[in-house]
Amino acid sequence: MMKYRKYGLALLAMLLLGKPTLTKAQPSIPAGQVDVFMGLDFHYRDIFHNGRVYDILLNLTPGVKWNMGKGWQAAAQALVPVYNDYGERYKKVRLNMAVLSKEMHWKSRWFLKVSGGLFDNERYGLDLKGMYVVNRWLALEAQAGLTGYCSMAVDWEASTPERLTALIGADVYLSKWNTQFRARGGRFIYKDYGGIVEAMRHFNHCTVGVYGEYSNLGGSNGGFKVIVMIPPYKRRRHKINFRPASNFRLTYSMEGGYYGNRTYATDPEENEREGWFDRDAAHWGSNTMKPDFTSKERRRK
Repeated sequence: MMKYRKYGLALLAMLLLGKPTLTKAQPSIPAGQVDVFMGLDFHYRDIFHNGRVYDILLNLTPGVKWNMGKGWQAAAQALVPVYNDYGERYKKVRLNMAVLSKEMHWKSRWFLKVSGGLFDNERYGLDLKGMYVVNRWLALEAQAGLTGYCSMAVDWEASTPERLTALIGADVYLSKWNTQFRARGGRFIYKDYGGIVEAMRHFNHCTVGVYGEYSNLGGSNGGFKVIVMIPPYKRRRHKINFRPASNFRLTYSMEGGYYGNRTYATDPEENEREGWFDRDAAHWGSNTMKPDFTSKERRRK
């Protein structure tokens, strides 16, 4: 699908003038709990051959997460088309993600997440994510995956998982301004080599960032991202919880190319604001801010 384009410039300018807040991290979700959630997947592209100014693709994204305890999590997500200008390939209800993952950490410095299953962007296979916290302002990151193509858009289409991807990079976090800089580079899922540099400002319940990238397949590109955490921010926890998706992401790209610097997510709610790891364990960067979501205590009679 094409990247998002031409949206939210006024929102970007407004949010960049805001003021951040700091506090301690929120607690992890207790073992054994299941979250059932609903999100929205929105895409549009500006092409003119069909008489429309924009083509729009709008999907509902129902999902489920099961926290199995000791770092294990099972997650799944489906795509349910609501409005489709993109054509026959995007009209079916289909499974988008089905992932089993295990997260580990040592001495609050080393973090590792192992995931296997069906990822987004029509990839499946195995994935490793790692982070090493050097100090309160610097962290090193790496990701490696062995994946294949897998799509249920028309019929069952799949290839052998032989595609190796590997990224390495660094994050710098300036806590006084809640500003984060990230640089990553390596081999992406379409066998191209490139790098991405991002600058992000974290606010209460929102993150705004700009990025620049280069790929030997897609050339140079840039744009901005907006990540909004969705209320309610105070929630009661039960064995089974029904809620909206945790966040909505919007990406603006100056170029409409699809194949340069592409990667995949291994969690239905993965986003740049929260990072790859449990925020109670990885107490670094934006995880040191006021938590977006807190649990209400049950009233005792």
